[in-house]
Parts: sequence; structure tokens; C-alpha cells
Amino acid sequence: MTVTDPVDTDQAPLSLGRAAARTLATTTKSVPQMQGISTRWLLKLLPWVEVAAGSYRVNRRLSYAVGDGRVTFTATGADVRVIPPELGELAPLRGYDDDDVLTELASRFTQHEYQPGDVLVEFGSPAEQVFLIAHGKITKVGTGAYGDQTILGTLADGDHFGESTLIQPDGIWEFTAKAVTTCTVLTLPRSAFHDVLSRSDTLQTHLNTLTTADASARNDHGEAEISLAAGHDGEPTLPGTFVDYDAHPREYELSLAQTVLRVHSRVADLYNQPMNQIEQQLRLTVEALRERQEHELINNTDFGLLHNADFAQRIPTRTGPPTPDDLDHLLTLVWKDPSFFLAHPTTIAAFGRECTKAGIYPDPVDLGGHHVPAWRGIPILPCNKIPVTDTRTSSILLMRTGEHTQGVIGLHQTGLPDEYQPGLNVRFMGISEQAIISYLVSTYYSAAVLVPDALAILENTELGREG
Repeated sequence: MTVTDPVDTDQAPLSLGRAAARTLATTTKSVPQMQGISTRWLLKLLPWVEVAAGSYRVNRRLSYAVGDGRVTFTATGADVRVIPPELGELAPLRGYDDDDVLTELASRFTQHEYQPGDVLVEFGSPAEQVFLIAHGKITKVGTGAYGDQTILGTLADGDHFGESTLIQPDGIWEFTAKAVTTCTVLTLPRSAFHDVLSRSDTLQTHLNTLTTADASARNDHGEAEISLAAGHDGEPTLPGTFVDYDAHPREYELSLAQTVLRVHSRVADLYNQPMNQIEQQLRLTVEALRERQEHELINNTDFGLLHNADFAQRIPTRTGPPTPDDLDHLLTLVWKDPSFFLAHPTTIAAFGRECTKAGIYPDPVDLGGHHVPAWRGIPILPCNKIPVTDTRTSSILLMRTGEHTQGVIGLHQTGLPDEYQPGLNVRFMGISEQAIISYLVSTYYSAAVLVPDALAILENTELGREG
């Protein structure tokens, strides 16, 4: 047993204490930290194109509208109605703008509720109505090449099918449509459509014009056909052709994010050792602007990627959570040299769980010295700017980048007055009567999708349950 003598705390100190010593010492400090700084992979990996004139025009070949947009609804309690102008997204009504007739057509739709497993249409039965999916998920099941059943596609909120039945009588359903979740669906019988058609001269004229326009030669992408001859023998007359352009190309104007940084002159004059106050204030302000820039590139309703993907390039998940099959489906949409996936970190975690459940362990890839998750060798990069809804759903983006590959590009202008970083400048605004120094901090940017197949989105991925 060891006995320790008590320490005499009242004994006079034999050396200088720490508290007294620190009055003559300084301390080592970190620069101000900011939790809101993210990896900003999108800003790093997008090829940035110089836009000297402040706007960028995307010239494309002439394309014919194919009517594959989504329909929007309004809901009052449990009563759901289609917004009349949204019926223009149906192929037979694309470009038709008689509001009175569209309103009458919208009033003819009837609402139906389906439970998981319910069959909406059966293969081989008469096709006599159009279906608009207000809410829920539906699979189209058909017959495969060897007589077995195969899933032809999945439809979700805003999708529709059967619009061709409105103008093509005596057709049959070539697939079975089955509800995967609880569904709210609006239907319009062909008889109701023809009742309105018989009393509307404008609708009759529109359908006649549409039939003529449909005869225009086009390729699989809806572009005006370029007539060619191949494999011929002898001296046949070769076809003449020209490449027609879209007469109304889209232009992207540079957007901006701005703020006014204010620093009191007393702070700027006196408190600059060991760190410059204005420099640190500016550094954190620029970080916040860059974070907002990436947020806008994802979410802006004008040029944001989530809002600029072609409707044909948007797909729902097969079962709910993001699975390897879903990412393979995305790769079939952006198959020409895909660059990277972009997803919220929780979505990446949900995909990892599905891989583990299936016994699949994808190898990571090296990206600029960082080991990042990947699928089929394509990096899956985290982006916390992609929204996660209150019901725990999100999206996964897949894109091809680069101007020379007709991909997704970032737009900016460099060489700005008082430029601080490429596309970002800091301009002195003066000193107020309160001795406050002001700086205007601005960054200019946008993004463009050069051709539709450069970007695809897996929508409504469920993060809170297993498939």
C-alpha cells in the first residue's frame, strides 16, 4: 500500500505561473472557419465557357415538337383538376391555344383512385381514353421477345399515356398499366373528346394542320431529316438536302449573385495583425457567393439543371430507392461519354445501402487525388444543393460536360473590372459618414445544356425505405 503525502497548496510558488506567463505571450490562431463551405464539385468540374457579350446562344438543328411534356394539376382538398393550358403537352393538342376549348376539355376529365396492384388498362383491350397521372407511380408491362412479361417503362406524377387514342379509333392497348403505389389519375374518353371536337372549328383546323406537320421527315430525335443515299449501285439520282436550323434558338443571359461587404474603418486600420480583417471578411463572403452560385446552377428555374433537363430525359425509380438498375437506366440516356453523377449525400448513402443489399460493392475512382464512389467507373459526386423533400425524396443527375462534346457547360465572363477571381469582382464603393468602408462583391454565371441527351435525372428517389 502506497501512502501519498498531502500537497501543501499554500506553499509559495517557486517559478512563474502559467496565467502570469501568458500575459507576455501571444497565441496561435486559425483563420475564421465556416461550416457552410462544401466541396462544390459542380463548379470545379463544369467546363467554363467565356461569354464576352453577356449572353450565350445555343443554336440547334430544327426540331419538331413531339408533345412529351408533363402535365400540371391543381388540387382542392381531394379534388384534382388538370390546368387547361397544360393539355397542350399532349401530342394532339401541342400548339393549340384556344382557352375556351381547352377549359371545356379539362372539365370532361374524371378522377379515379387506384391502389397498389390495380390494373388501369389490360393488354389487348380497346384503347378508348387518355390517362393523366396526377400522383403516384405506374408501370407499363408488355410481352418480351420470347413471350415473357417485361417492364416497358415507369410513369409518375405529371406523365400521361394514351393520347393517340383520341384521334386514332379502333386501337388496342399494347401493354398493361399497373399501379405500383396509390395513384390519382384523370381520364378523358375518346367520345367526350369527339363531342367537343364536333363543336369546335378551331380544334378541327388544328388537328388537320397537325396531320400535315406530322408528315415532315424527321430523325429519331425529332430533328428535321437530312436526306442521304447509301449502298446504291449504278447512277441513281442522288437526293438533295440542306440542314435546317431552329429559327428561335435559346439565349442564356449571365445571372449574378451580389452583396455589399461593410467593414468599419477603425477595424480595418487597427486590427490587422496577424490577419488582415478585410481580407478575411472578403474570403468568407466570396465562399458564400460561390455556394450560392452552385445552388443557382442546380435550382434556378430559368437555367438551373433540375429545371432544364428534357422531359424525355427524366425517369422515376423502378421500386422507390435508388438501385443499380436505376443508375444503369440513367446511363442509357446519357450514354455518349458521361462525365459524372451528382447526388445529395443522403441519396448516395441510400444507393450504397441498395448495393450492399444486392451484394454489390462498386470500386471507387480517383478524381484529382480524391477517392470518390462510382458506378460503372463514373464518379458519383456529393452535392448538398440538390433538394431533399419533406417526404424524403430527391434526385440524381447524370451529365456529359464540355462544349466540344455537346454537353453541359458553365457560362461566365472574365476580365471584369477589379476582378478578384475569374468571373468575380470586388469594387470599392466608398466610405460613409459613419466611417464604414463598403465593397460591392459580384459574381456572374449561368449554365447551358447544349443538346437534350447531355443531361438526365432520376427523380423521386426514396431515401427513407428499402425497395
